[in-house]
Amino acid sequence: MIISKDKVVTIDYSLTDEEGELIDSSVGEEPLIYLHGHHGIIPGLEQALAGHRAGDKVEVSIPPEEGYGDWDEDLVEVVAREDFDDPEELEIGTQFETETDEGACLATVIDIEGEDVTVDLNHPLAGMTLNFDVTVLDVRDATAEELAHGHVHGEHGHEH
Repeated sequence: MIISKDKVVTIDYSLTDEEGELIDSSVGEEPLIYLHGHHGIIPGLEQALAGHRAGDKVEVSIPPEEGYGDWDEDLVEVVAREDFDDPEELEIGTQFETETDEGACLATVIDIEGEDVTVDLNHPLAGMTLNFDVTVLDVRDATAEELAHGHVHGEHGHEH
């Protein structure tokens, strides 16, 4: 069975940056299971996996515009330290989830000067070329319920 729209795909992957530094990997952890064609993974990776089948190994380099987008200076904001729940816990590199007009996003503290805290609302991988090394473990048809909801249910495709 080949990977195409409405197939449930199970993959093992390793993600490295342009310098070859490992960013993320499912190897030795739980594999990633997603519903193909429903925006469950970044567009560049979904396009690269289309047409492959279980057992295939896929190596792909994905530019920012097909990954998490370009880094946007407008998404860097200065916030008062007192606006945080735990201001004394803040340090450069601290990440937290925040609500924006576009929904929840991950923010990273990139600078602290006195009472001013500079936060970056860009995705941590924005602006980066992403190198994926993927092994396709399984491809199956999605259930009617999964298609209706637009995502995979449970480990075996149904809720327990």
